[in-house]
Amino acid sequence: MAVTKRKRAWQRATSLGVTLGAMPALVACASPAMAQVPAPPSATTPTEQALDTALDAYLRAATRNEQFSGTVLLARGGKPVFVRSYGMANYELGVPNGADTVYRLASVTKQFTALAVMQLQEQGKLQVDDPICRYLTDCPAVWQPITIRQLLNHTSGIPNFSSLPEWDEMLSRRDYKPIELVALFRDLPLKFAPGEKYDYSNSGYHLLGLIIERASGMGWGEYVKQRILVPLGMTHSGDDNTRALIPHRASGYYSLGTTFINAPIISRTVGYAAGGLYSTVGDLLLWDRALVPGKLVGQASLDAMFTPAKSNYGFGWRIAERFGRREMDHSGSDNGFSTYIIRFPVDGLTAIVLSNSDRASAGKVGNAMAAIAFGQPVTLPVAQLREILWDRIDRGGVADAIAHYGELKRSGAKLDFSDDALVGLGYDLYEAHRYTDAKAIFRFNLTVYPKSAYSHDGLADIAVAEGDPKQAITLFRQSLALDPTNTYASDALKRLQAAHRL
Repeated sequence: MAVTKRKRAWQRATSLGVTLGAMPALVACASPAMAQVPAPPSATTPTEQALDTALDAYLRAATRNEQFSGTVLLARGGKPVFVRSYGMANYELGVPNGADTVYRLASVTKQFTALAVMQLQEQGKLQVDDPICRYLTDCPAVWQPITIRQLLNHTSGIPNFSSLPEWDEMLSRRDYKPIELVALFRDLPLKFAPGEKYDYSNSGYHLLGLIIERASGMGWGEYVKQRILVPLGMTHSGDDNTRALIPHRASGYYSLGTTFINAPIISRTVGYAAGGLYSTVGDLLLWDRALVPGKLVGQASLDAMFTPAKSNYGFGWRIAERFGRREMDHSGSDNGFSTYIIRFPVDGLTAIVLSNSDRASAGKVGNAMAAIAFGQPVTLPVAQLREILWDRIDRGGVADAIAHYGELKRSGAKLDFSDDALVGLGYDLYEAHRYTDAKAIFRFNLTVYPKSAYSHDGLADIAVAEGDPKQAITLFRQSLALDPTNTYASDALKRLQAAHRL
């Protein structure tokens, strides 16, 4: 896994972890000092004005403190009750996000692919318990037992291609025809026997695209357009594997501290059936309304899609319970984009979040919106330690930032003082090519957390950037001594030893 990808995956995992736990009272905070703001009564549906005020307060705090940038929609009974945009669709040109802004959906695409499979089953062109090799050419022997169902619910055991070494640095930058990308993972051993476990795999949904093409006689993108998007009037949605100009398309951004930068460009050919669609919040509401019997598929197909298997995953949806209510959701993440849709069908509530910033988790935002709508207490996003220290470094240097870290910790400030916070800051500085500052932060973190394997990774990455492979190898070995499961360090070590014969 690449440096950038590992860092961004860590951000999403930690922010999502907050939303899945208990949500304490709604408070506002633009600094470590906490301030109370009015909140809707607990477990009581807020009035229209109270809902608007609470949602806007949350999203303004997310924009200020978590670099949220995007468009959100909350609907009741299929009708929007809150649609609002924050930040810029293009920061360089000063173009604000709006209700008509188009975003890459990333893995929210999977639910469209899953529904296409169910349509083809209803047409008698395939069955979800068919072996996948019936529809794939040159099928490896180890894939023979795998069924379409196991691709749909991520229990096939086929390794995830976007977790391959060199994916971010090299493989994701290349253009592929759909069958060509399969070559990246077709000869890899299965991670487990088909059906035995759950393991999220973009590879599985990529193969579903090829199966749809074989069964329907149409390209995956064309099938989705003709059988789903056009019938629903989703005129601002489509397959992103195009060089055509798409009106109101948002650019994707990463953030370093409180500053946005352009996200690394990946090939539009790699999204395909696992993550290749683009859309707007309005179009996704049309999609949400269509998930009823007789609109696109029948009741039996919907029941199959929304029946949880291992790890509560159905077909293109995760199914669970939240706020004492049954819900179904899915998130997506691509370079510079974070997306999320959550539905509470019994309550008729849907939240949609499309963001062109990787720092704020769309899943966290969407769950907070739903909580507010149900009158549940929620915590407003607060200033993050890594942003506070980044700004301090800009104003007074690393020594001043480290001194401020100590002051904040002694004061009992409610901030994340974990190993991850300083590692994230160090990698922000690394990505900005501020290697001296980054080294100082990683080294300081090792005085606080001597067993921080990722701090050794950071110092090793800087050694590589500064042309010192011997030092990098030593540091990666130290990282592995602390955490033998650290595949980032082991993969990097193999590459360095092979390249330099050390």
